[in-house]
Amino acid sequence: MTSALPFDDFRHLLANLPPADTVAGARVRTLFDKADKPRRSLGRIEDIAAWLAAWSGRAPPLVNRPLVAIFAGNHGVSRHGISPWPVAATANAVELCAAGGAAINQVCIANDLGLKVFDLALHIPTGDITEDAALDERGCAATMAFGMEAIAGGTDLLCLGDLGVGNSTVAAALCAALLGGSGADWVGPGSGADAAMLARKTEVVDAALALHGTNLKDPFEALRRVGGREFAAIAGAILAARMQKVPVLLDGFVATAAGAVLHAANPTALDHCLLAGLSPEPGHARAIEQLGLHPLLDLGVSHGEGVGAALAAGLVKAAAITSSGMAAAVKA
Repeated sequence: MTSALPFDDFRHLLANLPPADTVAGARVRTLFDKADKPRRSLGRIEDIAAWLAAWSGRAPPLVNRPLVAIFAGNHGVSRHGISPWPVAATANAVELCAAGGAAINQVCIANDLGLKVFDLALHIPTGDITEDAALDERGCAATMAFGMEAIAGGTDLLCLGDLGVGNSTVAAALCAALLGGSGADWVGPGSGADAAMLARKTEVVDAALALHGTNLKDPFEALRRVGGREFAAIAGAILAARMQKVPVLLDGFVATAAGAVLHAANPTALDHCLLAGLSPEPGHARAIEQLGLHPLLDLGVSHGEGVGAALAAGLVKAAAITSSGMAAAVKA
């Protein structure tokens, strides 16, 4: 008897994704239509509330336990000088979040959001994707499973973010593998790369694509070969949220690249997700166009650590309250 392969459980889940509750979504639209205001005058706020209802199954929708989950990982490919920051900066950023002094802590306070930061073996960078796979099959699958546990304590809105020196290069490689193109199509300045560093980033992505070749046609193989731990964990969290009827806000290029793995396996896999904001990273605009995602915000935020998703969470919370709190129009 043949034992199950590491990614089989995830493939099974992706083949059996629960659909949206269209009745709940329609009910919220009816509430807005009956409210004392011009029809559709709240624009995308109405769409957000209907989306929240459809994917949570609650109409009117509620956001009582929002959570920002940040996954932090380090990358062996960083040794090629693809970032102006040392690898140790990832752990420093995690410690800053834990101490309450990061930007994400302030946005969470402002919008009354819970926060969890996950250190994904920062002391052991992934393999150098220009020479080897980032992760082996079991390690990648285990990290996806770990990501799925992010919602174990209960949440009704999941905001996903990342930390990781060099992970904009990894995001570029993963998007190139899944969505086509070369390094030049996907790399950008990340956290401050100059022209020489951009050239190295492009070379790194092209070298990784050449090394792993046709293996990248399978989305899970692409994830383990040219991705990283934070990408695998975010993909797992997105999938778990879908199974548990938890709407998701994606933050930036890395979270979008992680979502692209699931989208490649099932084009409906991100239907319960909204994109929080558009990153200045040029590859992000290209990726969301191919994935059919439309950002809620365009504030030029490239900070990482889930800041964009946390900012957008305030908008989602406002949409939920608006859908249920407006007075109905009085008929003449």
